Amino acid sequence: MLSDRRSFLQIVKPYFTVFDGPLAIIMFLILCVGIVTLYSAGIDFPGRVEDQLRNILVAFIVMWVAAIIPPQTLMRFAVPIYTIGIALLVGVAAFGMIKKGARRWLNVGVVIQPSEIMKIAMPLMLAWFFQKREGMIRWREFLVAGVLLLIPVGLIAKQPDLGTALLVLAAGFYVIFLAGLSWKVLAGLVVVVGASLPVGWSMMHDYQRARIMTLIDPTTDPLGKGFHIIQSTIAIGSGGVAGKGWLHGTQAHLEFIPERTTDFIFAVFSEEFGLIGNSVLLVLYLLLIGRGLIIAANAPTFFSRLLAGAITLIFFTYAFVNMGMVSGILPVVGVPLPFLSYGGTALVTLGLGAGILMSVQRHRKLVQT
Repeated sequence: MLSDRRSFLQIVKPYFTVFDGPLAIIMFLILCVGIVTLYSAGIDFPGRVEDQLRNILVAFIVMWVAAIIPPQTLMRFAVPIYTIGIALLVGVAAFGMIKKGARRWLNVGVVIQPSEIMKIAMPLMLAWFFQKREGMIRWREFLVAGVLLLIPVGLIAKQPDLGTALLVLAAGFYVIFLAGLSWKVLAGLVVVVGASLPVGWSMMHDYQRARIMTLIDPTTDPLGKGFHIIQSTIAIGSGGVAGKGWLHGTQAHLEFIPERTTDFIFAVFSEEFGLIGNSVLLVLYLLLIGRGLIIAANAPTFFSRLLAGAITLIFFTYAFVNMGMVSGILPVVGVPLPFLSYGGTALVTLGLGAGILMSVQRHRKLVQT
């Protein structure tokens, strides 16, 4: 009986040692914070917590599968995944489904949002591209990488989906930067972007311009475009140092905070747990990002370093943009707070990213041994 038990443990042990302990613990703590906050934020939405637990289970399975796959195998799939993603984005532009004025979805038996694929496909493709040219990266390689990046970003922005387009742009840019992009070139790009702002402004949709103007002065439309920012900043401020306590957030429970279980869940958390709670949450995110950067720094290959570094910085971008827009210092672009906001697609994407980080760490150990 004892030998049978030992045999069983020997069989299942390799399937659980794929997880990186520190990263898994940090993610678990953030997910626990998310469930506690979601219970309060979604108290008027029966079934939200149960749905999120199912989303977490799916994300866990995806993370586990990704952690098992070696980075070398992922590299072989980089071009096919990128190509399929571009084809699906073209399909969306041609005959995608329209919801709330945006053409972002494609019905292929099941309804999918192809732009989500590019959040991982983009850094995967560019990491593969630079790996193939390691040691001979010149300005031409950066130019080609820029084209590979701008194609999906342009298709996603046209849907329109500015939030996802910015995330994909950031994911690709991080790979290009980590591949050795010169600071002088980066400064030149900043100048070019600054000079092109008037052109970009003229190409924006009316609602996108309204978001920027609302950011500058939300009181110009307090019951319309500025309502989200005004109510979220009130919630954050009313939390004070210690917060009003779990389940006692008035802004959330009196339904003043829109999208309080998704994009604006940070406002609910801030009101109920205050500055102390925010500090703890920030420490958890910093630990998550720090662990990811350590994994990237210790990665055995150029490809895995670029990929792990970009994914880690994507986590940073998610958290920074979400907290920034909820706090009123960035425009509202519809970016969820990682591992905290309700939603399946984003959680699965983040789980996939975490699984890739674990794969890089695990196979580094295997290479060393």
